[in-house]
Amino acid sequence: MFKLSHKKLITISAVAATVTFTACVGADTGSSLNTEGKTKYVVSHTYDFNGKKVIDGGVSYPTVNGFTGPYAVNEKARTIAYNKGRAATPAEIKAWDVDVMYMGPYPEGHGTVEEGEAIYEEKCLACHGDFGSGAANVGIYPALTKGNAYELQKTLTNQRLLPDDDGPVRVFGSYWPYPSTALWYIKTGMPHPSPKSLSWNETYALVAYMLNLNELKVDGEVVEDDDFELNQDNFGKIEMPNVNGFVPDIKGVKGLENIRTYLNTPKNYGARTLSDDGRCMHDCLKEVKVQGISIEQKNFLPPLSEEKSLPKKKEGAAEAKIKEVYASACAMCHDSGAADAPIFGNKAQWAKFLKKGMKKVYANGINGVNAMPPKGGTRLSESKFKSVVDYIVKHSK
Repeated sequence: MFKLSHKKLITISAVAATVTFTACVGADTGSSLNTEGKTKYVVSHTYDFNGKKVIDGGVSYPTVNGFTGPYAVNEKARTIAYNKGRAATPAEIKAWDVDVMYMGPYPEGHGTVEEGEAIYEEKCLACHGDFGSGAANVGIYPALTKGNAYELQKTLTNQRLLPDDDGPVRVFGSYWPYPSTALWYIKTGMPHPSPKSLSWNETYALVAYMLNLNELKVDGEVVEDDDFELNQDNFGKIEMPNVNGFVPDIKGVKGLENIRTYLNTPKNYGARTLSDDGRCMHDCLKEVKVQGISIEQKNFLPPLSEEKSLPKKKEGAAEAKIKEVYASACAMCHDSGAADAPIFGNKAQWAKFLKKGMKKVYANGINGVNAMPPKGGTRLSESKFKSVVDYIVKHSK
């Protein structure tokens, strides 16, 4: 679960890739009546190697007398034999059995930023875009960076309350708590057409390049130089800004117990236990359903509200942002009249354009006209770009 430190935010649940579940080796059973009060079904609780219930406190429903839980099953269909595939060999299992824990030890290997950039351009750019810029460029896979990770981590408390509000930026550098996930994922799953084809040296080099793109620090120093080398010795010194951004805390010898305690206390994530197996199927008191989870309003801090109106838009904040865009992308021409651009605030010059109507003014700006590139060379959405046009026109009437 991602932790947000903002008094106006409600708790939201998310699956953290860093949670490790323990294999189940035992079970006990209990019985319950089905929805009609006639047929009993079996609820099986599973335990780990230490005799404790599995981390998530989950249960299973063995098939008994034609029922799995309260649901009937087709017993005949379950007996059909499958003759496709085969059991994996020990060598195949070993090849895929790759694990990189956040606290190490880390695999032997090394690679520089420069080496990583060359590998990235050959094997990764087609999906992740120039310099890790992501889907905005190529429309396929997510961005690996959006700038300085430490600054972007501060956006994680942002809320999109209004259409043009900036939301949280969740990329490798700003969101992920541990870089070990990247090392493991790249090694086992990338590049997409040929996973596990990279050596550990190549994998270290790619992560080094990602550190450089995200302006992350290693042992207190920002990774800036192309000849910076990442290896098994300094990997643990990578400083991720969101390392403490998730709950529960999984670090250290008490990590698994922290997870067990957290997940077995429903109020931690706005849920409540309404039956022996922790699930509510129907007639579950007065409750609110959020993404299938039964919750009570009082379990949220602050409490959930049914108020539908949006907060009042703060005057001045939006215009300040528009001014910033204008100064960086428009002022060069519209303050000086370069390339025959109508000057900001010059009513006479803008009058002839406004005679054609705002629809035409918008179209010229969005599609480009004369020496002006589409959207002034920015990557703004059409709605945000129109806001900039409105700002210019407002001060030129």
